[in-house]
Amino acid sequence: MEKKTVAFIPARGGSKSIPLKNIKIIAGKPLIYWTIAAAAALPAIEKVYVSTDSDEIASCVRDLNISSKVEVISRSSESATDTASSELPLLEFCRNVTFDYVFFIQATSPLLSTDDLDNAWQKYQTNNYDSLLSVVRQKRFIWEEREAGDVQPVNYDPVHRPRRQEFNGFLVENGAFYLNGRQNILAGKNRITGKIGVYEMAEETYVELDEPLDWIIIENLLLKRNLHADSRQKKLAQIKLLAMDVDGVLTDAGMYYSEGGEELKKFHTRDGKGIELIRNAGIKTAIITSENTRMVERRAQKLKIDYLFQGALDKGPVIKELSVLTGIPLANIAYIGDDDNDLVALELAGISASPSDATDGAKNRADFILSRNGGGGAVRELCDMILRSRQHVEGK
Repeated sequence: MEKKTVAFIPARGGSKSIPLKNIKIIAGKPLIYWTIAAAAALPAIEKVYVSTDSDEIASCVRDLNISSKVEVISRSSESATDTASSELPLLEFCRNVTFDYVFFIQATSPLLSTDDLDNAWQKYQTNNYDSLLSVVRQKRFIWEEREAGDVQPVNYDPVHRPRRQEFNGFLVENGAFYLNGRQNILAGKNRITGKIGVYEMAEETYVELDEPLDWIIIENLLLKRNLHADSRQKKLAQIKLLAMDVDGVLTDAGMYYSEGGEELKKFHTRDGKGIELIRNAGIKTAIITSENTRMVERRAQKLKIDYLFQGALDKGPVIKELSVLTGIPLANIAYIGDDDNDLVALELAGISASPSDATDGAKNRADFILSRNGGGGAVRELCDMILRSRQHVEGK
């Protein structure tokens, strides 16, 4: 009978260093997206289980709608405390779910790729290992403090310091994934048992997402990698026109009224700066809104928007008209929208994005779910992504 292989990704909601770290946006997607997508794309993996104690994380994973392979399961409160070991939810999973082999994957390793998992799986099978773990080769000189004021080299001779190319270095767990059999884990009560193999990943995967600075480093690595691996990132660098909805995108969708009954809208200054930056980079801008107000007209004038379309109940035909009017192909137009009347435009645009508080329908159609809300800097975030992608492509 064919053996069943699954992936198990624990995602605790109580991160202290970066709150709700597992669903914080990085390179245009929630952090956990990257490992789920990598695992789901491997044919050898039949099911990807995401174990969480957080309703918010569970909802986010379901909304991603990555693959029919993905299933969200609950974990006990005991396995989700600050002091609980990672083994606890893994053992809990092994007791409750039937399978043969499991990739135990950390959500905080977004640089993990499907190729890594595939190559590790082949090595695991070929060598008949009981368990296998991911490592990174580090060519660093290690010293150990044995007594106060007394240090000794651990992995080299200071008198005969090797050159980097002559130094094998040492292998360090990067925590990206562990591979083992269910029965082995239950018997040994540990993720690593028996005959152990290693799979060596790229050196940059050594960085762990524990602090805000780590986030910047990993995001830049992801963007750089995905510009070559992900067509959406390549398209970002080729955007020539950015089109935007107003309510829920340039505003927070709130309804504000003065004492005299005049309707007011709240805009964000950083969105305005983002629009200025892309305009300076030669990118055209457009506003497409279902409303027809002097307020939006004045805001468009202040932002020096190139094209303003008001009274557009369905944004799809307007995006097509804009492409004909400007001579810019749809593939080179980006659109950001947040609601059901934006769905066609989101599908037609070469790059589509939605604020983090957009409707589920809009987020499911968007290439990028932004980390900021509408009226809270979401447009600026998209502008920055476009400009960063251009810089990467141009090698700046």
